[in-house]
Amino acid sequence: MGVTELGKLIPDSVRKTVDFTQLSNRIVALDAYNALYQFLASIRQPDGTPLMDSKGRVTSHLSGLLYRTINFLENRIWPIYVFDGKPPEEKTLEIARRRKVREEAMDRWVKLLEEGKKEEARKYAQRALFLTDGMVEDAKKLLRLMGIPVVQAMADGGEAQAAVIAREGKAWAAGSQDYDSLLFGGAPRLVRNLAITGRRKLPNKDEYIEIKPEIIELNEVLKALKLRDRTQLIDLAILLGTDLNPDGVSGIGPQKALS
Repeated sequence: MGVTELGKLIPDSVRKTVDFTQLSNRIVALDAYNALYQFLASIRQPDGTPLMDSKGRVTSHLSGLLYRTINFLENRIWPIYVFDGKPPEEKTLEIARRRKVREEAMDRWVKLLEEGKKEEARKYAQRALFLTDGMVEDAKKLLRLMGIPVVQAMADGGEAQAAVIAREGKAWAAGSQDYDSLLFGGAPRLVRNLAITGRRKLPNKDEYIEIKPEIIELNEVLKALKLRDRTQLIDLAILLGTDLNPDGVSGIGPQKALS
């Protein structure tokens, strides 16, 4: 659904930072595509080149998936990976826009590499992300070989299916970087940063920060924003813009949309 602007309204008071150990013995329904794209972005060579096998096939997503899932299991966190289905026609324009951004980033990356500007090139490499059907199927195969549940959503939006799984009590929370899970299906809680925990370098700075899992409770969000129920949260997201109406309502930013 794509509701990045919504995150700007969620106050720090409802964001609970925790350690992996505090999620022990919890089942989390994870947005698989969201996690795989994060692995593709972060697991790269200094010049931005992704990890590859001897045949030149990208393996960054598989490396991240393997080691992160092992990390979950070592901490007794039980993941369910939910994969996207076919996107709706209403999302065609947004998909085309994203493809154009990736293609432009790819061209810029290649040009900067040719100029020997490796550090700058890496930034564009992280924007030139794409998952092929083959990469997705390899990820599913790896998870099944590990004995990890894999759920195929019937339509676009693995986070939507993950939210329903959480709402129905089959998982304790939905896991994603996006805030969609609070809208779709009414997941009682969202866990962010599960796929990117650890030390991370700040952009353009020789400085690192520690990233930990973050829990956001739906009821706490509604209370903090003084919203009656989840339907008002959905209306708020529509005003700000989503993948299905990228521009939202002209002239309305986060604070005005909330009021």
